[in-house]
Amino acid sequence: MKVCIVSDSHDHRPLLEAAARSAKADGAEAILHCGDVVAPSTLNVLKPLELPIHVIHGNNAGDLYMMARIASQPGNQLTFYGQDAGINLAGRKIFLVHYPHYAHAMATTGDWDLVCCGHDHEANVEVIDNIKGGQTLVVNPGTVGGVAAPATYVLGDLETMKFEIRAVEHSSTEDEREAS
Repeated sequence: MKVCIVSDSHDHRPLLEAAARSAKADGAEAILHCGDVVAPSTLNVLKPLELPIHVIHGNNAGDLYMMARIASQPGNQLTFYGQDAGINLAGRKIFLVHYPHYAHAMATTGDWDLVCCGHDHEANVEVIDNIKGGQTLVVNPGTVGGVAAPATYVLGDLETMKFEIRAVEHSSTEDEREAS
């Protein structure tokens, strides 16, 4: 199973949509958002993709009440977890958190196959030695919103545990669609 990992969209809808569409075209079957969505309505650009969306809030949490209301609507693809989440996808144990220092701490436990974070807008994929004698991947997709850094996301394969940092390819056509 392939996943699109994003963080720090900060209401930049065209960039979030472009990243998710690109990832879906390359086989992504779910979206993991590691926080700083800000306005919950930002996630509306993902609805047409009909992919499950797993999202947490970050330090720019926006309207958490509305996020919970959107997530509770029947037939919704969005699952909102709050400040962090432990989920299982394709037989992998995945932990989502916003802060990198928290991600590193969770990776060292050895309880997770993959820990995803955001916050510092620095895209990175690293291997952390854990206390169980193994290794855990920590993936920070950077900022899909392109806030003070290039707009990036990660396409990951949960079967092979390969993760690729990708630049968001964005066209003016998407800007025009957003303006309408």
